[in-house]
This record gives sequence, C-alpha cells and structure tokens, in this order.
Amino acid sequence: MLKSTTKTIEIYAEPIALYQILKFEALVSSGGEAKIAIDEGRVSVNDKIETRRRKKIMSDDIVEFEGERFKVILKQ
Repeated sequence: MLKSTTKTIEIYAEPIALYQILKFEALVSSGGEAKIAIDEGRVSVNDKIETRRRKKIMSDDIVEFEGERFKVILKQ
C-alpha cells in the first residue's frame, strides 16, 4: 500500500498530547471526537496504532489519521 504525501504540523511547544494534535489541526471537530478516534485505534504514531489519548507527541513524530500522514515539527 502506498503512503500518502506527508504534510507538516507545526507545534510551538513540546510535548503535545496526541488528541490535541487532531483537534488543533481540525482533523476532528472536537476533543471528544479525537479521543474516540484514538480509543478506536484509528490513529497511529510512528507506524504503530496508538490508543493513549495523552501520548506525548514530539518533533519528528509521524502521526497518521484517516489516510493522511503528518510530520510534527517544532516551530522555531
């Protein structure tokens, strides 16, 4: 299976909780929806399914959700 193009997510401080990434990037409509998606195993971090809502996301992590792939970078 081909991976989609990787997009960039800029964060201003690290770490950031996984559910916040989904919410702040408008990949879901609310924090509650983000938590449900994570609980259901629909989100992966660095090619592994992640079910921890507050998983600490750092610069250079790769988050995948709904067929989209994002690289997290720290805004300088």
